Amino acid sequence: MADIEYDNEAFFQEYAKMTRSQRGLADACEWHMLQPLFPDLQCKRVLDLGCCYGWHCKYAVEQGAAQVLGIGISHKMLDESQKRNADPKIEYRLCSIADYDYPAAAWDCVVSNLALHYIADLDRVFANVHRTLKSDGTFLFYIEHPSFTAGVHQGWVYGTNDRLLYWPIDNYFLPGERVTNFLGCEIRKQHHTLTQILMGLLRIGFVLEAVEEAEPPANMMDLPGMKDELRRPMLLVKATEEKNIKYNCLRFTSHDVSASRRQFQLFMFSNC
Repeated sequence: MADIEYDNEAFFQEYAKMTRSQRGLADACEWHMLQPLFPDLQCKRVLDLGCCYGWHCKYAVEQGAAQVLGIGISHKMLDESQKRNADPKIEYRLCSIADYDYPAAAWDCVVSNLALHYIADLDRVFANVHRTLKSDGTFLFYIEHPSFTAGVHQGWVYGTNDRLLYWPIDNYFLPGERVTNFLGCEIRKQHHTLTQILMGLLRIGFVLEAVEEAEPPANMMDLPGMKDELRRPMLLVKATEEKNIKYNCLRFTSHDVSASRRQFQLFMFSNC
């Protein structure tokens, strides 16, 4: 897990300079589309896998959650969570996504923020989340799009005068470890194809409800580099558990979700 890099002082200081680190969810380019996907959290129990600064944990409490657990393996990130987003209803715990015990039917909502593209065995995570969710629970996560993780060194090709030409993709159908540079530090991520991610969810028992490609909000287009995010896709997927559903590859629906269904929501995007 790259979370260990966050305990590198130089890396941690650079991460702290990012706008989303300083100002929280409102300055995260995906938030305008992610926020409406949260279920009603009043009196609910929420688990955050890879909780970063604890922004989503604090948001859950602000929405009325009764109990929130945020886990991560970076001491520095958890310390920062306590400083910025402490609350009596939130517990921050040093624990990896792989090592958490995922008690059965324990949580109403499971959230994960830019963490699952560091996981090699996504199927195991999906199974664990499916088990730990209550029957009407929600799985909401965002992960780097496969076209991002399949990028060559995950960087743009530049022309003259430092003009961005294109985002190269290679070895798309060869999943596995990818090494890139982020904030001056070597980072190891895991590339998964779109088929692996979506079919992995379907095989576990989740059913896809909607797929949308998200864009940064108009009010952020003047920020440096934000317009270039329109050149790489950000993928939004919402799914529920429904009996006897028939679909050709994907079925997109807009129906209400009854209390007897388990639902998940997935947000995949490039770093922005």
